[in-house]
Amino acid sequence: MLEVARYEGERRLVVAGAITAAACFYGAMFVALTPSFTNVDLDAILESYPDQLVVGFGIESLDSLAGLLSVELYQFGWVLVLGLYLAYTTASLVAGGVESGRLDTLLAAPVSRSRVVAEAFASILVPILAVNAVTPVVIYVGGWLIDDPVNTQNLIALHVLAVPYLLCCTAIGLAFSVFLPTERLAQRGAVGVLVVAFLARTLVTGTDYAVVERFTPMHYFDPSAILLDGTYDLGGAAVLLAATLVLVVASQLRFRRMDLG
Repeated sequence: MLEVARYEGERRLVVAGAITAAACFYGAMFVALTPSFTNVDLDAILESYPDQLVVGFGIESLDSLAGLLSVELYQFGWVLVLGLYLAYTTASLVAGGVESGRLDTLLAAPVSRSRVVAEAFASILVPILAVNAVTPVVIYVGGWLIDDPVNTQNLIALHVLAVPYLLCCTAIGLAFSVFLPTERLAQRGAVGVLVVAFLARTLVTGTDYAVVERFTPMHYFDPSAILLDGTYDLGGAAVLLAATLVLVVASQLRFRRMDLG
């Protein structure tokens, strides 16, 4: 059992290590830079920003390590960059396998198409879990070293709640991988949808059209609210997991009916 997931997961170990190292370095960089901002009134600078930008990016405060990280590391690094990367990578799971002929070889074994999709999707948990397990340790230790600690409970909660969000981004990539005919189109489609969703959420937050953001995964994962306010949107996490399940099942159904020729 789970041979496909194990094989695909092992193939992602190096990538998982690279992503984790990059995230830790990026976070550690802001930890190291924080003391140099002690004499700078960042909140005064923040007041000069357009209100829509502040609200859209969830910027609450920049006068602490937690405030800086919530924007620079999590709003940008986790919500946008990591989400896009996972969607882009997953968009090649099926489409890329079909183009290379790798899936033909795999399906020659006694394994169902639905199982191949489910286990290939599950293998993406390797980088997701790795980056969310190691990075908070680096952030916590760094905050302790510069005497500006981040709330431990909020930090852990942020990385736990990041998993449903990243899984949803991954599921979007998977859906494009089975519903579009080529790997290149699937990758572009997955990235394009998430970029548009991110921009839409940023532009409509706090406006009369705010209802639109409810259709974006970013609406259900707010790093600033978690890290600074201790507000945990468990309902939002449930919505993201439900959306992930729907997309994975839809991808399985579509793949079962695909002509790989």
